[in-house]
Amino acid sequence: MKTILITGGAKRIGRQIAQTLHSAGHNIAVHYRSSAGAASELVTALNAERAESALAVQADLLDLNAIPGVAEKVLDHFGQLDALINNASTFYPTPIELLEEDFWNDLIGSNLKAPAFLAKACAHALREQNGTIINMLDIHARTPMARHPIYSSAKAGLEMLTKALARDLAPEIRVNGVSPGAILWPENDAGMEDQSTVLNKIPLQRMGQPEDIASLVRYLVDDANYITGQVIAVDGGRSVVM
Repeated sequence: MKTILITGGAKRIGRQIAQTLHSAGHNIAVHYRSSAGAASELVTALNAERAESALAVQADLLDLNAIPGVAEKVLDHFGQLDALINNASTFYPTPIELLEEDFWNDLIGSNLKAPAFLAKACAHALREQNGTIINMLDIHARTPMARHPIYSSAKAGLEMLTKALARDLAPEIRVNGVSPGAILWPENDAGMEDQSTVLNKIPLQRMGQPEDIASLVRYLVDDANYITGQVIAVDGGRSVVM
């Protein structure tokens, strides 16, 4: 049984990852920033399936002083940490003519800075377990999305961080990235292409499901003992035709 910390784990893809890994027999720490109700509901449901197997941890990851406390709460409750999944993210358009420093700090902070400092906070515990870090990327880390220059740049930085940490934290810790394509339509789709346009660009001609991401994450946590430094796209083939 492993203990897994999932940032942004209360909703959407993070929630599916939590449910999938819990079903595989692992303990789950669900981090959230403002989704207290969703986090409580999820943790209550997981603990009903298996007592004392899930924990909710609140923190604003833009506050670097709060990050060490996230790791400490997980370790205090479960006594170990085997995997960190950096899933929390902010996403919205920032056309360059409307760019503001707050947008930069938010998008770079949540998508790149927080994962780096979480890796620092968790590294000692992960080394003790020969653990793993999985960073949630985006296919637009390599091909920029129109009107999203800062988000795309942040995810591109996270891809390089993934590879750099894989080198620096080996051999005790494996570090990989998962790069989703069209899985869930954003809650705020301002500035996005319409869904039919996106689907026409996907060789498999359909959107993916959160389960597609969660099953890969489970593989990387449980079975990929000789895989590190890799970024795996789950996008129906879109990245080969973008």
